Amino acid sequence: MTTLQNGHSKKPLDVAIVGGGLVGSLEALYLAKRGHRVRLYEYREDIRKTPQARGRSINLALSIRGRRALKDVGLEAHMIEQHGIPMVGRMIHRLDGSTYDIPYDARTNQCIYSVGRNYLNSLLLKESENYHNVERSFNHKLIEANLKKGSLTFLNTATKEEVNINADLIIGADGAFSAVRKAMMKQPLFDYSQKYIEHGYLELCIPADESGGFQMPASYLHIWPRGTFMMIALPNQDCSWTVTLFMPFENFKELDTEEKLIDFFEKYFPDSIPLIGRKRLIEDFFSGSPSPLVAVKCRPYNVDDKALIIGDAAHAVVPFYGQGMNAGFEDCTLLDQLFQKYNDNLADILTEFSSSRWRDTYAISDLAMYNYIEMRDLVTRPSYRLRKAFDDLMFWIFPNLWVPLYNSVTFTTMPYSQCVENRRWQNKVLFSIIILMVFIMIFCAFK
Repeated sequence: MTTLQNGHSKKPLDVAIVGGGLVGSLEALYLAKRGHRVRLYEYREDIRKTPQARGRSINLALSIRGRRALKDVGLEAHMIEQHGIPMVGRMIHRLDGSTYDIPYDARTNQCIYSVGRNYLNSLLLKESENYHNVERSFNHKLIEANLKKGSLTFLNTATKEEVNINADLIIGADGAFSAVRKAMMKQPLFDYSQKYIEHGYLELCIPADESGGFQMPASYLHIWPRGTFMMIALPNQDCSWTVTLFMPFENFKELDTEEKLIDFFEKYFPDSIPLIGRKRLIEDFFSGSPSPLVAVKCRPYNVDDKALIIGDAAHAVVPFYGQGMNAGFEDCTLLDQLFQKYNDNLADILTEFSSSRWRDTYAISDLAMYNYIEMRDLVTRPSYRLRKAFDDLMFWIFPNLWVPLYNSVTFTTMPYSQCVENRRWQNKVLFSIIILMVFIMIFCAFK
C-alpha cells in the first residue's frame, strides 16, 4: 500500500514504461515519487555504459518547461548549476565573418541552457536507482503488444529470450518511431500523420582551443543563416561545440569530394573552417551521412485506461524551436497534475490528457517548422529585426500584456496553442497600428 499526497492509502499501480530515454526516465521518477511500481524497458543498452552516438545531440536546449519538470523530481538545481551552459541569445555569423547578437530576452535577460543528452539521460537513470519501486531492463525490444489487455512481449536481445508482462498502465515513451504507437495505430479512429522535410542534418564539431577554452563566446547559440540552409553550434561542458549543418539532401549529395566540401565551406561558412579545422571537417563530414527530420502528429494518445503515449512517440517535432525535449518533459508534468487531480483514476487521467494535450503539441509542431525558416533566412532581414525591436519595446512597456512569441514559448508555461493565439492577436494589433499610421499620413498629406 502507498500513502498518496491527499493522505489516503491506495494500492500502487503497476506501470510499464517502454522507452528508457529522457522522457521515459523522467516519467518513471514522477510515478515512483507517487509510490507506484514502475518497470522501465529500453531497447538499447544502458546509455551510461555506451559511448554517445553521432547525430543525437541536436535539440537539447533546456528552457522553462523542462526546468519545471526537473525541479519536480529534484534535479533542476544540479543541471543548471553544475552542467547547463547558459545561452542568452543568438549570435549571427555573416558571410564576411562578422557577427551580431540577438538577445532572447532583452528585458529580463532570461536564458536557455545547453545540456548534454547523454549526461541528462544518465542523471535521470541514476536518480531512479534511489527508488526501490523502479526496475530498469535494458536490451528489451518490444515485439508484441495487446494494449487493451495491458500485455507486452519483449525480446531480450542479449539472451534471445522472450519476456511477457502485464501492467495496469502501459506508457509508450519510445521515440518518433514508437513501437507502442505502432500497436496503437491498429485501434479504430486513431488519427496519424508524419511529415519528413526535404532537409537533413549532419553533425560536426568545433574542438576546444589549445588552452582548453571556448573558441567562440559560449553564452550564445551560434547560427550561420544562409537562406535555404544553415549551421548552428551549441556549447559543451568540455569547451567544444556541437555543430549541426541543416541542408536539403540534394545539397549534401553534391558535396561528394573533399575539394567540393572545402569550396562549399569557404563560400558559405569561411569563418568556421579555422574553428573546426580542415582535416577534422573532412573527417567528420565524410564519416557520417545526413539524417532525416520527421514530425509526427496523432490522436488520441490513449487506449481506454490501459495505454498512453508521450514525448516523441506522441508528438515528434523538428528541432528548430528547441522544444522537443521540453514538450516531452511538460507531458510528464501535466500527467503528474492529473494523477493528483483524479486521485490516480486512470480513465479520467488518460482521457483528459489525450483530449487536451493534442492542441498544444500540434501548435508547437507548426511553430518548429516555421522557426526553421526564421533561423536560416528571416533573421538576416531588416523586417525581422524591426519586428523584434517592436516586440521588445512593447514587452518592456506592457510586460503582462505583450509577450513576444519566442518568450511565451520558451520562458513561460503558457500552453503552446495560447502562445499562437497571442501572436495572432499581436499581428492584428500591429496591422491596425500600421493602417492607422498610413491613414494619418495620407490625411496630413492632403490637409
